[in-house]
Amino acid sequence: MSIWGAILDGFTADQVAGTHVTPARPGVRTSWPEWLHPSIPLGMGELGIPSIWKHQAEGMNAVHERMNTVIATGTGSGKSLIAWAPVLSQIAEFSTSRSLSDIRRRPTALYLAPTKALAADQLDSLDRMISATANPAQPATVDGDTPGELRRWARSHADLVLTNPDFAHFSLMAGHQRWSRLWSGLSAIIVDEFHTYRGMTGAQVALVVRRMLRIARHYGSEPIVIFLSATAADPGSTAARFLGIDRDLVAVVDTDYSAHSSSRLVIARGRPIPRNEDNRDLFVIGGSEEPPRRSAVREASEAAVRAVEAGASTLIFSRSRAGAETVSQLVQEGLVERFSPFADRVAAYRGGYLPEERRELEAGLRDGAIRALATTNALELGIDISGLDAVVMSGWPGTHASFRQQLGRAGRGGQDGIGVLIARDDPLDQYLAENADSLLGQPLEAQVFDPGNPYVISAQVCAAASELPLSAADAAVFGFNSTDHFEELVEAGLLTRRGDSWRWNVALGVSAHDMVDIRGGGAEISIIEGTTGVLLGTVSAGQADRHVHPNAIYIHQGEPFIVISLDDERAVVEPFREEEIRTFAVTESAVEIIETREERALPHGVLAFGDVLVASRVTGYDTRRSRDGLYLGRMPLDMPLRQLPTQGCWWTVSEKRCADVGLTPDILPGALHGLEHAAIGLLPLFATCDRWDIGGLSTAMHAQTASPTIIIHDAIPGGSGCAERGFRAARSWLAATVSRLESCPCREGCPSCIQSPKCGNGNSPLSKTGALLLGRALVEDMAYSGPASA
Repeated sequence: MSIWGAILDGFTADQVAGTHVTPARPGVRTSWPEWLHPSIPLGMGELGIPSIWKHQAEGMNAVHERMNTVIATGTGSGKSLIAWAPVLSQIAEFSTSRSLSDIRRRPTALYLAPTKALAADQLDSLDRMISATANPAQPATVDGDTPGELRRWARSHADLVLTNPDFAHFSLMAGHQRWSRLWSGLSAIIVDEFHTYRGMTGAQVALVVRRMLRIARHYGSEPIVIFLSATAADPGSTAARFLGIDRDLVAVVDTDYSAHSSSRLVIARGRPIPRNEDNRDLFVIGGSEEPPRRSAVREASEAAVRAVEAGASTLIFSRSRAGAETVSQLVQEGLVERFSPFADRVAAYRGGYLPEERRELEAGLRDGAIRALATTNALELGIDISGLDAVVMSGWPGTHASFRQQLGRAGRGGQDGIGVLIARDDPLDQYLAENADSLLGQPLEAQVFDPGNPYVISAQVCAAASELPLSAADAAVFGFNSTDHFEELVEAGLLTRRGDSWRWNVALGVSAHDMVDIRGGGAEISIIEGTTGVLLGTVSAGQADRHVHPNAIYIHQGEPFIVISLDDERAVVEPFREEEIRTFAVTESAVEIIETREERALPHGVLAFGDVLVASRVTGYDTRRSRDGLYLGRMPLDMPLRQLPTQGCWWTVSEKRCADVGLTPDILPGALHGLEHAAIGLLPLFATCDRWDIGGLSTAMHAQTASPTIIIHDAIPGGSGCAERGFRAARSWLAATVSRLESCPCREGCPSCIQSPKCGNGNSPLSKTGALLLGRALVEDMAYSGPASA
């Protein structure tokens, strides 16, 4: 049986929400640009690339003309070659014509990848290109794992430096004098997987790149920036906002002329669970007329087992680290049950692993030693793992951009690709399953980031001042019209002024670069196996309370560990023998409105957007049986209070309006809570986020609005822009939310509509009927809303 047939054969008819076949398409080839050094086309011809795709020629020409350039073509369309060929050509030209007087102007390039793994993978590809073209370029990957000896070699000899924004900020820029060879000859900065830079991280990296350009100008170079992304929405305007320049200064190549194999996609739901004595309670929850369905994790695992059994090299994407570990374990168990020879060729891959573990797993996937790899979005990026036959997605990836990235991992290398999307019991997943026919035609989400975020920009200004004294002209680097912000930092004691320049206040005795938190998660917490002292992995400080709180179950390569202790530097774990137990953190929160930035009057309330302060605390954890998700109980925790200044949007509605539509006081709290959950679940359709990037609060009487209120807020300091996009798209957002509530077959609410996996109140109170009444009323009111006012 074919791989496609084997996968479909395991689904019942009512599970399949839709299938898609994308036919193969021929490409449009053209010759290499004549201006390239002849060694480039000659050497690439020996690698089997005698000609290039038309979009590659267009991109190379834009780079050659010294334009900031965005390459926004599909997965596997040869974007990296567009960036590297002109750079290698420059180096070849220089090496054949240089004089002693310009030895320090040897062309260099700086490549930024969002992950260490992608930079290491790109080095492998670049080495092959350099070898084939006999190019004199010296490449090097430098990051936090690079030994000191190799860093010193890179500073003195590397022409092409491949790194990540974190290392660039803390080493290449903080110590730019030691990297003067790189900066003085810098011809191009290559920003790979551009679409990943959104929210807080997008704002931070945008300012890091602007500071890079400032340092390069100090050393006499004028590099261009080359952006690479298979899934960028409005790429030209996004890149211009990233750099803080006019849109007409950015060239865009977004028509993909490469050939593509055919691909197949099936969207499926979980299999209905038959009623029996052990699970009869499941049929009461939500009052559903339909039986509950199996989890997406289990369904995805079984689809992967069928794919591997049929001979497919398979990648299984999960939404969380714990999910990836669970999927890996389930796939292995499924193959063992079938006496498959591939049972010992299954593994998990996720963030937090040690570098040597990640590289071993990547190599195993390439050479076939691993036939099924369960992963988070860590392998969504452009790491070269061509030859994959199938991709299984355990739940909607969060955005259309991620969906296309993950789907594009199958079928690379000229092979047909197979994709499987398993919809979870989640409002967004079920909404997409119901609209499966239009899934592939949906536009990409906008890339939301704000370089002017006040919780980002001050630290970046201080870092820049410590690198080189600031001048009035540098205000434009940060989007300022004046030097007023510099003066505010002087008053705060962070900068000092000397004449017409501003400098970092070294008397503080701390590094300005340490003030910048590029990833937005704080420091890294080490996860230590207490009995051996072995470092198992890491987790960001911002996620530690949720994932490695005391007594949390931490999974590493399928092995469960229990957290014994947690402090500001480490979590100590020990092996846990009760393998079926899993833990889920429970939080409680309160939201204070700090300032209303915009407001729209509704007939019976307001729609508003502004600054809010979220106070939250992990108060306990739920335990569930991993085999079937059976709830086992809740245990309390005493964790610290965390405060988050961010942005949110909110609706208020008068008590009279609520009463007029039938929302009595006993129903109203559940109506507000249910509509809040459903709206959070649908917001990713309108902003680049997933439900874990946003939070919410609903109350029948908010202390500040004095009305029934729903607040939905960003989950990062200063805001990510997602709540603001929800405010802008409020009418469409609410309409989609009501549509999901209307189409869900349950009577009283279920995970597919108003129940939330992250609810800190145990999904109580909830009223689906009330949420529908309230949602319809708000949609009606939105039709008559007034203009926004500041």
